[in-house]
Amino acid sequence: MVNFFVNFLSEPTVVLGLVALIGLIAMKNRPSAVIQGTMKTMLGFLILTAGSSLISSALTPFSTMFNAAFGMSGVVPEDNSLVAAVQTVLGFETPMIMLLSFVINIILARLTPFKYIFLTGHMMFSFAGTMAIVLDQMGINGWTAIAIGSVVEGLCMVIFPAIAQPYTRKILKTDEVAFGFWGSSLIVFTGFIGKLIGKKDRDEENDTWEKVKVSDKFDFLKDMSILMSIVMIVVYIFTAIMAGSDVVSELSGGQNMIVYAIIQAMTFVAGVLVLLQGVRMFLGEIIPAFKGISQKLIPGARPALDVPIFYASGPVATTVGFLCAMVGGILATLITTQMSVVVLPGVIGLFFMGGAAGVFGDKLGGKRGCVVASFLLGFLFTLIVALAYPLIDVTVYGVEGLWFASTDAIIVAVVMALIGMVAGA
Repeated sequence: MVNFFVNFLSEPTVVLGLVALIGLIAMKNRPSAVIQGTMKTMLGFLILTAGSSLISSALTPFSTMFNAAFGMSGVVPEDNSLVAAVQTVLGFETPMIMLLSFVINIILARLTPFKYIFLTGHMMFSFAGTMAIVLDQMGINGWTAIAIGSVVEGLCMVIFPAIAQPYTRKILKTDEVAFGFWGSSLIVFTGFIGKLIGKKDRDEENDTWEKVKVSDKFDFLKDMSILMSIVMIVVYIFTAIMAGSDVVSELSGGQNMIVYAIIQAMTFVAGVLVLLQGVRMFLGEIIPAFKGISQKLIPGARPALDVPIFYASGPVATTVGFLCAMVGGILATLITTQMSVVVLPGVIGLFFMGGAAGVFGDKLGGKRGCVVASFLLGFLFTLIVALAYPLIDVTVYGVEGLWFASTDAIIVAVVMALIGMVAGA
């Protein structure tokens, strides 16, 4: 039974479809509208997920080429692979923490002013795994670890969306959706810094990367997909050349280096376009459906959703944000060569978080704010991992080359580890 519920919660498409179904039924919609809304919610999320998978499939070889190009080795921030790797040791605690934390989340949303329902399934799983690892290293396991971990995660599932909500409301221009992602605090913080450094007397309507003026000779660059394609092709070809033909040949199965780089760059852009289409369809259905839950079952409740919900608000800023976050991440990587561990640029994390930071910075502080926010995010994202790394040793589980990536979870884990040290755990 426990495995059924864990598997259920781990499949966000089904969870979100059920949420839409319950909400639409609660609003007493016609059966045809219930079926349509439920199916389109699930389809929208699957399209979004397909876009994310395309992006990840293009970024994985890019990361390999980048590391080979600059001769670096160290740890890569990547939550899901890390948590999956320790399940042979913590395979009981992790799913139980995930399941019970969701129950606590619902109770808190019903009884407290924090009306947020955290619906990002893979984030729930990675946070639960983080709690299991930290508590195990404090000498706490079994049901005691489950009790502590589920309470901590359940609280975080309402606290972090609440912290981000004032900014989420401004970016999305609605108060009916929240931010359910374990990097939200860093994205909000860097967006706030971008706002401070952005032009004080800026024209909010026009000081944005979405309205950059382009000469008529280059009016084709006004198409976001074309601009993104050109930029990413240049980045991929340069990285492939620096990595060398042997590395690229191994990745491509013998395909020409330049052709492979172009195809991977275009695959990345295709993934972004697919993702944006999924976001639009998904939000168009889940927001009205969730009103039924907020009106009938948990008054005032908001769904806390994954980071891609912001990309449609600034597609160009998303691209600029990713590139600037990469620069910040590379700079931080160079600094970590003088620290206890070298943290390699986590390209996938830098895209998803850096892109969101770019949107936040662009909306709050204009073009300058976008650059500052995303650069700072890439820098801090990498540096935080290096600073926290000595506190939690994942090599005891036989895991090499991976460490935690979600900054919210890292902050909580570090606080718990420090408390354990003080208490002598």
